[in-house]
Amino acid sequence: MPIKVLMPALSPTMTEGTLAKWLKKEGDTVASGDVIAEIETDKATMEVESADEGVLGKIVVPEGTEGVPVNELIGWLLEEGEDASAIEGAGDAKPAPKQEAPKQEAKAEAPKEQPKPEAAKPAAGGDKGDRIFVSPLARRMAEQAGLDLASLSGSGPNGRIVKADIEAALSKGGAKAPAAAPQAAAAAPQTAAPMSLPQSQPDVPGLPSYTEVPNSSMRKVIAKRLTESKLTAPHFYLTIDCEIDKLLAVRKELNEKAGDSGYKLSVNDLVIRATALALKKVPAANATWTESAIRIYDQVDISVAVAIDEGLITPVIRDAGSKGLVEISAEMKDLAKRARERKLKPEEFQGGTFSISNLGMFGIKDFAAVINPPQGAILAVGAGEQRPVVKDGALAIATVMSCTLSVDHRVVDGAIGAEFLSVFKKLIEDPMTMLL
Repeated sequence: MPIKVLMPALSPTMTEGTLAKWLKKEGDTVASGDVIAEIETDKATMEVESADEGVLGKIVVPEGTEGVPVNELIGWLLEEGEDASAIEGAGDAKPAPKQEAPKQEAKAEAPKEQPKPEAAKPAAGGDKGDRIFVSPLARRMAEQAGLDLASLSGSGPNGRIVKADIEAALSKGGAKAPAAAPQAAAAAPQTAAPMSLPQSQPDVPGLPSYTEVPNSSMRKVIAKRLTESKLTAPHFYLTIDCEIDKLLAVRKELNEKAGDSGYKLSVNDLVIRATALALKKVPAANATWTESAIRIYDQVDISVAVAIDEGLITPVIRDAGSKGLVEISAEMKDLAKRARERKLKPEEFQGGTFSISNLGMFGIKDFAAVINPPQGAILAVGAGEQRPVVKDGALAIATVMSCTLSVDHRVVDGAIGAEFLSVFKKLIEDPMTMLL
């Protein structure tokens, strides 16, 4: 009996994913443990290993297909001695999406003596109605190069446009995409002359032309979670200024002493260390809200915001309070690198008891971050800049970094938030205490 290959659940909250790439072709032999496909979730791209062995007899869901539900049939494995006819007899095989003529054509058929273009030739790029089938990678490459996907023919399954098609088009100088938004162009009445309306017709009078960028799964999840955070968590904000001249001097000295040891500490590494130690001293700030109780965690797991092309991801430094600066630095660099490559495992970006968002490297002086639910607080770190300060009654210049704590008032009261920031400030301004 053929073996079903199902869309796996790669995290407890995953309900659907994108089948980014098949790493095996129909007819290839598959051994148990072989990586057969890459699946994109809202946060990462993960490899899927086969639990069985056999021959990949049929690919049911083509690569590049988005929104595939968990446990959906995506392919069939043939056992020894079986052929393709065994799949037909299995009864559950779902055919790959087929080309269909647009519904408008069904309503107003051409006279019998006239040919039907859609029946004679599939639309370019595996077009199904007004949709172009294209892998996520190929779509991004086309957007970056300004290629018109509608002018390309796909070589992938069912005419899907893949990376190789984009590369081939670029080598030949493919047609550039119009500035129009695809949906706006498609919305023009079919009875109108082909060029009767601007290709980028805005839906609100007075707006200029635009280009629409489809929302990725990650962007949709970010929008949903942060909207829920602002609607459900009563935010309040506390800001404190930290003088970081001593911190910068200690960082410089430690990096100089590192020599060829391979580590190079950043200001962010020191901020993570100070935050972890402050949370250990003020555990009431290391908490989350539930309807029945406030959970105060025994371990400090810090989520650190990392910007990637599709949005934002927060890899977690587990038990940061028990790790030294070198260990935090190495782990953060590794997590950030794999986050940008979308190679993180679910357990590496899920959870966390407290978050840090640092925009100082972009020159942002100060900002207020949105709490990462279900956590109770997030620390927004600004850039260090030279400012006038008063010391011993005299005006002086110091490098000052503004940090804003966004707090869920259900979990952390103002006094607890202020106590946390006070401890954090002392650690930042006297960094040698972090090394004890």
